[in-house]
Amino acid sequence: MEKYLIRGGKRLTGEVTISGAKNAAVAILPATVLSGDICVIENVPNISDVYTILKILEHLGASVRFLNKTTVEIDARHLNTTFIPHELTCNMRASYYFWGAILGKYGHARVSMPGGCDFGVRPIDQHKRGFEAIGATVEIVDGMLDVSAEKLIGNNVFFDKVSVGATMNVMLASVMATGVTVLENAAKEPHIVDLANFLNSMGANIMGAGTDVIKIHGVKELHGTNYAIIPDQIEAGTYMVAAAATCGDVLIKNVIPKHMESISAKLEMMGVKIEEFDEALRVSAERPFSKVDIKTMPYPGFPTDMHPQMAVIACLAEGTSTVTEGVWDNRYRYVSELQKMGADIKVDGKMAVIEGIEEFKAAPVKATDLRAGAAMVIAALCCDGETEIEDIYHIERGYEDIEIKLCSLGADIKKIDVPEISGAVAM
Repeated sequence: MEKYLIRGGKRLTGEVTISGAKNAAVAILPATVLSGDICVIENVPNISDVYTILKILEHLGASVRFLNKTTVEIDARHLNTTFIPHELTCNMRASYYFWGAILGKYGHARVSMPGGCDFGVRPIDQHKRGFEAIGATVEIVDGMLDVSAEKLIGNNVFFDKVSVGATMNVMLASVMATGVTVLENAAKEPHIVDLANFLNSMGANIMGAGTDVIKIHGVKELHGTNYAIIPDQIEAGTYMVAAAATCGDVLIKNVIPKHMESISAKLEMMGVKIEEFDEALRVSAERPFSKVDIKTMPYPGFPTDMHPQMAVIACLAEGTSTVTEGVWDNRYRYVSELQKMGADIKVDGKMAVIEGIEEFKAAPVKATDLRAGAAMVIAALCCDGETEIEDIYHIERGYEDIEIKLCSLGADIKKIDVPEISGAVAM
């Protein structure tokens, strides 16, 4: 069992380069199924979720070849199955993008229901309604989602609730449908725009991505392309919070500052200094931090994926801060772990009330999900003493070389391999 061992109390200083966006990569890579030729994808993050997606592509019959650490060539012209079993989907939510991609190309997909972080009930009704609107039938049988259509025909699709996954999935399914598909109340996140730009680079005709109305004029076929994935908004935000919480001074490179505005605004309210450059941000801070009130919302609001990380720095602020979760029901599982480190957090429904503390205390904790794991890392960096973090596989789903990048900024963090205890010890 691998753990992170972190000796905190060191200011982060220097430069760090942000990797490609996880949330874009896990949709763009499945989208290569739609291509009629070879695709070369650059700025691919070196994370476990990406490798899971690539394994699924290989299972389907695609040829996958890395040209370098961050560039992958995918030839999906000769797939030999449209079935994806449970063992390939059980560890990540984003495997569901194969529903739309395979349906859009082949008219039928049978894919096991996805896994990933447990944030409570995450229904697929928006996906289902969108697929059905363009002519597909959707059934769930024995834990498998079976989606098929004799012919996909463009239609108006209204999402009752803003859904990133459903917006992207119906986009994938309808890109080669007959006629025009209009997605209303669509999500507007940067990775939706990136997916649309990728599809357009293959010959699709998608307009309005980044607004709440997306129009998709179906085309007969898509060709190959070379495409570079955007930088990761959430990885960048995580390093911003880490730099600020440790009272550091860090230049964060390969970012799109526009994507960071909601995060930057909250940090600046707390007294953090942020300098903006064309493709970089410099973050520096000194205590005391001011209290802050945060509510997570769909883009361009404050991202839910930055909620646990911001809760960490809110713990170090003076006074009472609040975090209200507006997206996922079960985001607060990280709270009990931070409480082990001395955090004063009380959860009431969808709101967490955070009383400022002087410092965190080192303690053994675990990553309960991807972003909660990042929060544990930040808290460990802020306190004196030695913190062990378990279940780091969650963290490695979304952060490339996190221990290497943090070490380059002066952190004392290393990955250790601890033998698992196979049974109880006799007394």
